[in-house]
Amino acid sequence: MVKHVVMWKFRPGEREKMLEFLEGLRGLQGQIPQIVEQEIGVDTAGGGNYDAVLISVFRSMEDLAAYKKDPRHVAVSALCKAIRTDRVAVDFEF
Repeated sequence: MVKHVVMWKFRPGEREKMLEFLEGLRGLQGQIPQIVEQEIGVDTAGGGNYDAVLISVFRSMEDLAAYKKDPRHVAVSALCKAIRTDRVAVDFEF
């Protein structure tokens, strides 16, 4: 199994678009078969280093690669790229 953890920092004033992006990510579960499970959250403490996080589980690195190339994921990611200032990611097997 593989965990895919991504965190984003968004430009000030982009909260509505950030929430739209995160809702788009939520909608991918059940649509992209490689996603085993996912959690999506927004920094509730405020002032954190990053604004939002995605923690996804895949059966293999190949499934993760397929997810990254899936046109539905690519479309959702396009909005994120337009409003983010930073992104960090870690993929690890467990």
